[in-house]
Amino acid sequence: MSFTRSGRLTARNIRPCLPQNHLRIRSTLPPLLSRKFHASSLLWGIKSQVLKDVGEGITEVQIIQWYVEEGAHVEEWKPLCQYQSDKAVDDITSRYEGVIKKLHFETDDTVPTGRALCDIEVADGKYPDDNPPHESRAAPSEPTPAAEITPATQAAESTLLTPPPPPTKIVDETPKSKHASLAVPAVRGLLKSHGVDILHVNGTGKDGRVMKEDVLKFVAERDSPSVPASMPAPVTVSPDTRQAESIVNLTPMQSQMFKTMTKSLNIPHFLYADELKVNGISAIRKKLASDKRDPTKITFLPFVVKAVSQALTEFPILNSKVDTSDPAKPKLVMRAKHNIGIAMDTPNGLIVPNIKDVASRSIFDIAAEVSRLSALGQSGKLTPADLSGGTITVSNIGNIGGTYVSPVIVSSEVAILGVGKTRAVPVFDEDGQITRGDMVNFSWSADHRVVDGATMARMGNRVKELVESPELMLLNLK
Repeated sequence: MSFTRSGRLTARNIRPCLPQNHLRIRSTLPPLLSRKFHASSLLWGIKSQVLKDVGEGITEVQIIQWYVEEGAHVEEWKPLCQYQSDKAVDDITSRYEGVIKKLHFETDDTVPTGRALCDIEVADGKYPDDNPPHESRAAPSEPTPAAEITPATQAAESTLLTPPPPPTKIVDETPKSKHASLAVPAVRGLLKSHGVDILHVNGTGKDGRVMKEDVLKFVAERDSPSVPASMPAPVTVSPDTRQAESIVNLTPMQSQMFKTMTKSLNIPHFLYADELKVNGISAIRKKLASDKRDPTKITFLPFVVKAVSQALTEFPILNSKVDTSDPAKPKLVMRAKHNIGIAMDTPNGLIVPNIKDVASRSIFDIAAEVSRLSALGQSGKLTPADLSGGTITVSNIGNIGGTYVSPVIVSSEVAILGVGKTRAVPVFDEDGQITRGDMVNFSWSADHRVVDGATMARMGNRVKELVESPELMLLNLK
């Protein structure tokens, strides 16, 4: 074997070194087999998108819809799917740019935190190896030495090189309906438990939304025996006394409420109730309603929220929370800002967003924030930021009805106020004359482990003074 003057090995020098049978094999190889190129597997890698902790003690979420499908390309920070937790609906964005290789969950599936949502094929080296793939890819096989190719082998290879006929596409003739995207997860869960196709249900909600009542009506009509056209003579039959029962799984929101309330009722509750005369606020609201320059509708709730905030400056213990991380040495965590939660009744259930830093807001600001949170709650678009960080709660059950309520504390707070329905009753004034009184009941619950009855009563009395004489709130405004 010799080299040229430039030091390179020439083909003339190499060829005699090769066996003659090898040269014959190379000459008989088809051009496509002898010149086949492919991308190196080292240039690509699989990353798994893992469901991270979404906060507030949430351990699982439900997939509402996927924005991508297997084989699709996704960009970094673009939405992958929409999920619903027990408190909010939000999107999960992609941490990587690449091709979707596998979706590990389907629509309506419940995903625990820490599980992989999908696998994404990404350019190797673009992202740190902080998330191993959910399923390892098969290692490339070792190349096999060349063998002599016979005519039969050539025929088999030519058969393999012939591209297979394209698969016949099966066209789904089932008409798609927008009802499927409008139904809330609780309704979809009910559909799934009864084995009902949403396309068969006539939605009576807004924009064709399929409601819970529509599903129950459909199931009742489906399961009821059909009546023949010609009715035979009536036959006396004893009534069937067996109870019809069906199993329905809890929605994610109901599951979280089950856990939260079970934990909350381990707290010793102290109850305190009083009756308030709110004629002053009623008069202010009537004047504001007649002012055409301000179309904002001020309800009774913003006045109550502001009064609670001003009273908390005098009784800060009711804005704290109990830390029992060390059961032998429980502590109180004092919180400076008043993030007052407001309980709301929504199509998905009871949720409690909170108004941040109420002490620095005016009553108009509070009313606007209540309106914003209510609109998001009705459309199921409240974010985790709207729902986290609450320090005390006001539940206005009077919007639905009921005079008295016994509210339940959540474990991250030490007090809650339940507001009943306002009603007009005859009352005696200071001169002993009977006048109209707009009366409402305030029901307080407090954590009796750290709040005594006297403190709760003083707090309630201070809120009563501010609500019954709203002009007193002006003295503390900044």
